[in-house]
Amino acid sequence: MTIPAAAPFLPDHVSVVVVGAGLSGIGAGYRLQTECPDRDYLILESREAMGGTWDLFRYPGIRSDSDMYTLGYPFKPWTDRQSIADGGSILDYIQETAAEFGIDEKIRYGVQVTGADYSTADARWTLSLRTPTGERTITCDFVYSCAGYYDYEQPHDPELVGLDDFGGQVVHPQFWPEDLDVAGKKVVVIGSGATAVTLVPSLAALGTEHVTMLQRTPSWIAAVPAQDKLANTLMSKLPEKLAYRIVRSKNIAFSIGFYQFCQTRPAAARKLLHAQLRKILGDQKMIDEHFTPPYDPWDQRLCAVPSADLFKALKKGSASIVTDHIDTFTETGVDLVSGESIEADIVVTATGLKLKMFGGMAPSVDGEEVDLSEQFIWNGAMITGVPNFAVCIGYTNASWTLRADLTSRLVAKVLNFMSDRDYAAVVPETDGDMEERPLLELSSGYVQRSIGAFPKQGDSGPWQVRQNYILDAATTMRTDLTEHLAATPRSTGRQPQARQAS
Repeated sequence: MTIPAAAPFLPDHVSVVVVGAGLSGIGAGYRLQTECPDRDYLILESREAMGGTWDLFRYPGIRSDSDMYTLGYPFKPWTDRQSIADGGSILDYIQETAAEFGIDEKIRYGVQVTGADYSTADARWTLSLRTPTGERTITCDFVYSCAGYYDYEQPHDPELVGLDDFGGQVVHPQFWPEDLDVAGKKVVVIGSGATAVTLVPSLAALGTEHVTMLQRTPSWIAAVPAQDKLANTLMSKLPEKLAYRIVRSKNIAFSIGFYQFCQTRPAAARKLLHAQLRKILGDQKMIDEHFTPPYDPWDQRLCAVPSADLFKALKKGSASIVTDHIDTFTETGVDLVSGESIEADIVVTATGLKLKMFGGMAPSVDGEEVDLSEQFIWNGAMITGVPNFAVCIGYTNASWTLRADLTSRLVAKVLNFMSDRDYAAVVPETDGDMEERPLLELSSGYVQRSIGAFPKQGDSGPWQVRQNYILDAATTMRTDLTEHLAATPRSTGRQPQARQAS
């Protein structure tokens, strides 16, 4: 279902603006209206439909790479039998959630935030907007960016040598043509990440002559069940919400436990993943050549393939995998450094995405753009030097929604804290010197290319962006807001007062 475009009604001022109507933005709307009923809010969405990633990406096989019992909202049980869900089902779930709780009425489509300036004197944000009816501005007290950190308009361009000489069709998954016919075609998918491992078996199932996955470096890949048998059993025997909570807790514990296992015992993790591959593929040479990365499991995000569909396509012969470097493209395919050539009718460049903070919105304070690379992030949500502003950043080692919902609950707590004490503004302040660390500690190329422009994390306490939901769930909502938030009382001027007494 696509929401029809309409000229959006926008007030001159609203208390809270949420940027983005994807999975995170809808969740933010729920938390704001249930936990901050005295605050009005709007969700501004630059596209003409809700859903974010799950509406934008339409390539064959698009699916979650996390189980839906943790990717789903804690307040809206996932009831489908598929644990690893396709993109269409996830989009339906997001839309159902928005309609059920009236969040859809708060969304304004076709409204892109092109600029955001905070006035210290007024303790307000002025947002510059591009709307279907022209440019305009709106003011708000608080901005919550739920636009993710990917560039939806421009994917990563690896500048593949000779690609312009290729005589066939070149497609990027981010802009998949609806009318693309792959039947009987030779397709080369360039990449080794989650998108590539999803595309290869899905394209093979569409009647292609052959699909080749061409990777420069292997990724760690694990087969996972498409359905959770325990979940389906519990859903049939227990009340829906109770069953959902049990399965959600089980999956959270498993994902954190496996991540910690990989981090603390990488050699054992390698053996475990390779043992699974030997059981499925039965080809040690293929495993050594194509499924043994030069890094340890979870140094980069681990790829999950439901029901081992990628491996089944390889065994069947409808797909193959080549690990090599590209020399150049030709009229009929691609030549590799090894001397091998691969014929192709269609080349799919699943070469990764670009990072883009706040959907491209560059926040400024009193007309001066904030250098985000010099700032620290507090509790994974608020940024030093940027008052009344929060950002939703999910986990890299678990479902995005787990941290997103914690962040939305923290934002609600901060807003209520401000209301209770009649504060006009709050902004995090560090204690002093801290060890600086990148916001996302993954060695993946898409992270390393752009992470230097992002805010930093520290090495301890609320300045550390941990990848552990259990620890975060135990501490985030217990955060002492008087300890690191500098506050500006409405009644005593506009000078911030740090560490207010509780």
